[in-house]
Amino acid sequence: MDFFRDAWASGRPVCSVEFFPPKNQDTEKQFLLTAERLKDYRPDFVSMTYGAGGSSRDRSIGFGRQLHDDFGYEVLPHLTCVGHPKSEIFSVLDEFEQCGFRGIMALRGDPPKGATEFKPHPDGLRYATDLVRFIRENHPSFSLGVAGYPEKHPESPSMEEDLRHLATKVSAGADFITTQLFFDNADYFRFVENCRKAGVTVPILPGILTAVSWKQVSRFCDMCGANIPVELAKPLEEAAGDAEAEAEIGISWAQKQVTELLAAGAPGFHLYILNRSKPALELMKRLDSELGSDFRSIERNGA
Repeated sequence: MDFFRDAWASGRPVCSVEFFPPKNQDTEKQFLLTAERLKDYRPDFVSMTYGAGGSSRDRSIGFGRQLHDDFGYEVLPHLTCVGHPKSEIFSVLDEFEQCGFRGIMALRGDPPKGATEFKPHPDGLRYATDLVRFIRENHPSFSLGVAGYPEKHPESPSMEEDLRHLATKVSAGADFITTQLFFDNADYFRFVENCRKAGVTVPILPGILTAVSWKQVSRFCDMCGANIPVELAKPLEEAAGDAEAEAEIGISWAQKQVTELLAAGAPGFHLYILNRSKPALELMKRLDSELGSDFRSIERNGA
């Protein structure tokens, strides 16, 4: 866990970004170009998604290794319970270790494409809590992140029950929480407050998406249940079809979010970049301009 402890102990905001494995040569070029362009901003770590049912397992590991070996990133691959017996999960953990990965985002995972509900493998794990516990028991050196939902997991019947499950995940051995994307900071602040009341004390990294189009943000919010404030939704709808105007609205909104989050004591932020460098780089540039020559050097004032 040294890499995460070091970043956390530095007192500066932790910055991470999420990649997903490209599916073809064109998207691979974009992926590699984005990885190269983001190097100057030195993310503390990057995460690599893992397809439903492990459908992109080989590509996730291969491109994750490339991010680690060729670009020098600290890589936290996603790992899910879906479709895997425990013996296979153990093998994946061994492979992660051999790749030099020192952390994992431990998730239950979404059902495979076409399935409507999650069904564990007969010899597998049912919940993210089980996965966290399994990793801790068998590969205790990994730093472990888990997911949190400021506006409630779509499958959870209540926020209270969702928080209980999150507290259980953390007590099983998670080191930090990365949240699902949100656009209203009040949802994050309320979530952190409720987590603390529930006894969850680990760092909670807010997840930020730089919305580049009304179509994009609508699709993502439909999938994860996030709310779009009218102050963001209305101008995005009005600008729909004007790519430059939509991107400007989304980046400006993300800048406002991050600035407020850091000022209020958030530990940093996690960017959902969709393998695109331009919105992320523009956001970083604006944060530097607003907060100082290097926003990463500002002192964090909370947890």
